[in-house]
Amino acid sequence: MRVEEFWGIGPKTAALLRESIGEADAIAAIESADIRTLAAAGVPRGRAVRILRRASGTDGIGVLGTGDTRDVYDELLSVASEYALTNHAADRIRVLTPLPTREAMADRLDRVLAAKAAWIDLNDNDRDRVIDAFDAYDDAGGTDSAAVEAALELDAVGLAGEPFDAVAGIDSDALQEAKGALGAVQETDDGVVVAEGADDKLDALRAERDAAADLNNAAFDIIETVRSDGVRDMDALQAGVIEYIASETGIEPPRVRSAGADDAVDAADFVSQTLRALVGDLESAVDEREETVAAELQDRIGAADADVTAAVTAIGDIALEISLGRFAAAFDLRRPELVDDGLAVRNARNLLLDGDVQPITYAVGNHGLTDTARPLSPPTGDRVAVLTGANSGGKTTLLETLSQVALLAAMGLPVPADEAEVGQFETIVFHRRHASFNAGVLESTLKSIVPPLTGDGRTLMLVDEFEAITEPGRAADLLNGLVSLTVDQSALGVYVTHLADDLNPLPETARIDGIFAEGLDPELDLQVDYQPRFGTVGKSTPEFIVSRLVANATDRAERAGFESLAAAVGEEAVQRTLSDVAWQ
Repeated sequence: MRVEEFWGIGPKTAALLRESIGEADAIAAIESADIRTLAAAGVPRGRAVRILRRASGTDGIGVLGTGDTRDVYDELLSVASEYALTNHAADRIRVLTPLPTREAMADRLDRVLAAKAAWIDLNDNDRDRVIDAFDAYDDAGGTDSAAVEAALELDAVGLAGEPFDAVAGIDSDALQEAKGALGAVQETDDGVVVAEGADDKLDALRAERDAAADLNNAAFDIIETVRSDGVRDMDALQAGVIEYIASETGIEPPRVRSAGADDAVDAADFVSQTLRALVGDLESAVDEREETVAAELQDRIGAADADVTAAVTAIGDIALEISLGRFAAAFDLRRPELVDDGLAVRNARNLLLDGDVQPITYAVGNHGLTDTARPLSPPTGDRVAVLTGANSGGKTTLLETLSQVALLAAMGLPVPADEAEVGQFETIVFHRRHASFNAGVLESTLKSIVPPLTGDGRTLMLVDEFEAITEPGRAADLLNGLVSLTVDQSALGVYVTHLADDLNPLPETARIDGIFAEGLDPELDLQVDYQPRFGTVGKSTPEFIVSRLVANATDRAERAGFESLAAAVGEEAVQRTLSDVAWQ
């Protein structure tokens, strides 16, 4: 296989990867979703992420129907990756894509929710030990040796159940035997290298070799030192040199003596020949000992090869699943019911909002969340919901929340809702309001949201204030056409608009819902009931906004101007609002 066969890798990127890390390592990085290796090789990080998403999820990436859908998808994975236990787990989370089958979604849901339960059940001490084990794994570079160390630590914690069973089934004795050997031997282009500290005898031979090599360029200094003791004849000088070299290097005198030159022409020649021979002798001894130690270490590794491989795989999978489990626990994500049709949520929350968030119950299509004993029971069977209501009333946030639920379920992840039913969608079209008003924007928008409706498979349409991109009269006509097309294509849709009164006649399986502002609080902030009321047109209630402007005006002329607007929108309503605020 060639690196160019992966999506997004052209001739320039392929040449860059081959030059920086080699084709085999580049392919291995792509297949293992290793973003960091590709980025370190010079591939821009964003491009590396896109390449890996296509490499791992070609069948599911088409679910992301628009740029706004992809933005929500990116935001979700960015949040989830913050809970990753390892760098590689974070990389694997960032390249998750919608899954192609319900079986795959259900399988991942099982594993992530098991990991969530396992994480919640751990006491604080065991959680810290798990985190420390994976921190050490990262600090060691994620090597096989580091994976074995992490597996042994998790086994020592005594964790049971999914996902920890993958470690519990490995022979810890075999791992312990292989642990020291794994970090001590490495195959390189120049042969097998044994790390320092793996064998005392090898370390000693290396130290002697290096010490002899350091003396190699000091022949005249050695001669001068020996002669300073009064030595003059050649035999005595040679004996003194051998004694000096042995003393300075720590090498046994017999080894130095055996390297002594027999045919030296003078003292300097004797020292030089002796040191060269000694270094050569020691280099041979080092090579021989390194080969013997490497063979012993590789035998130890080979004996535990299956367990080591299992540990490396298990640690990678456990890190990913526990990371997703931590994400699910942090946001109290729950299992959605995977159904054929419909999108319904009870008490759903937007993952990107901080603070005290009002949960929302909402649905479109066929669903089973119709228990009339509950305070809210969304209608079932409507193919389209037209959402209306107050400015800053959370309509766009509701669309975003629905897109989050649909995307998380498509990736086999739990969702931010007490209950949820999620149908299978081949395309999710999320379109945010864009404050541009020209023919080019209208054309590009229609080209992005209409083709998914007319293609194969079911589409979920989540469209925000379509009227913002063209004049109101024609926008109502186009929006009416989109609603009708959504129904005709058996798709599902939620359309946010301020033009509900102009959408006539709506198809029988379309309804209008409304969000209502309820007044101002003592700080003059708008109070909104974010829960839509089904079958009711919402009102933008401009009198609340005008009331706030009147109350906050400090300039007399400015206040008079806002009071004239109050008369236009309903002076009585404005006065009542200000009276309510004052009473509070």
